[in-house]
Amino acid sequence: MKRLTILLCSIILIGGFESLHAQLKDPVISIDKLNHNFGIVKEEGGLVYHTFNFTNNGSDPLVINNVRSTCGCTVAEWTKEPIMPMGKGTVKVSFDPQNRPGAFRKSITVSSNARESNITLYIVGLVQARPKSIADKYPIRMDGVRFKSNHLSVTRVNTAEIKTDTLLVFNDSDMDKKITIPDAPEHLRFEIYPATLMPKQKGEIVVHYDAKKKNDWGFVMDKVYLHFNGLRYNNNLLAVSATIEEDFSNLSSEQLKKAPKMEFDSEAFNFGTIEQGEVIKNSFSFKNTGKQTLIIRKQTSTCGCTASEPSALEIPGGESGHLDVVFNSTGKIGKQFQTITLITNDPHKSTKLLRVIGTVKPKSK
Repeated sequence: MKRLTILLCSIILIGGFESLHAQLKDPVISIDKLNHNFGIVKEEGGLVYHTFNFTNNGSDPLVINNVRSTCGCTVAEWTKEPIMPMGKGTVKVSFDPQNRPGAFRKSITVSSNARESNITLYIVGLVQARPKSIADKYPIRMDGVRFKSNHLSVTRVNTAEIKTDTLLVFNDSDMDKKITIPDAPEHLRFEIYPATLMPKQKGEIVVHYDAKKKNDWGFVMDKVYLHFNGLRYNNNLLAVSATIEEDFSNLSSEQLKKAPKMEFDSEAFNFGTIEQGEVIKNSFSFKNTGKQTLIIRKQTSTCGCTASEPSALEIPGGESGHLDVVFNSTGKIGKQFQTITLITNDPHKSTKLLRVIGTVKPKSK
């Protein structure tokens, strides 16, 4: 019995050694560590580097097939030649902190012919933002004067409102600059402080947007020319945008019950797959389920390829209507996503978005 026990133990030990030998027969990649913390990295300090070291603990040559990272800011170099058993190799990783302030965590995947074919490494750290220059703070430059932006958005404004917004400027030149906007439309009133900017002086352009005078709906944009010391140049443009909406906030619950309400049978049309040059037509049906007259105030589309025409601009309560839409695929290719925006006096949802989708394939020869 004692001999049988010894024999069984010997068989188990031999089997274990054979199993271990089988496991080590393939290449085995052993990396010194899987994570590296760079700590605090200065954004203006340039690339930072770390080298991950590894050993082939198997019995066959190890080959690193590829090393890939999650973003272009992280680049890797690695040992290209086969690594013999017990040989060593490296994966050198660089990280570019430029324009990436804040915490970061990037992964690097190492692919090889080892039993564990993919291993993920991580680099982490914190990018300390570089001190901002005048050019950073005021990136747009016109005639020596720098601007926070060349687009001033007053965002949402109701039809009876005058809304004010401000754009910061900086005179980056060596001479006085007097900014004027003499050709502004009636609904835009500008005030510039100070009236004359001395060299290296900050200022602001204040716009007062009168939506009633604009007499429009939805997203609208105006462009005005800036004059510097009385001179106008065609590239000195400032865009002013707004989204003009009707104010329904004062409506009572009873008024809302009687108000117009636009309800479509469907708000999307899929024309499937067509050949380039084909013209597709569709009619979107809707009903005014409210009691008061529905007014379509404005309609726009994403591009000139899509035209729309309502059956009527005013639809009494309880009545139906339709919006005829034409999509011209000339010059289009691939997946299409065109929209038609309707602005109405429906207080429940004054802006309606209809979608025309499908695929345009090349015209067959």
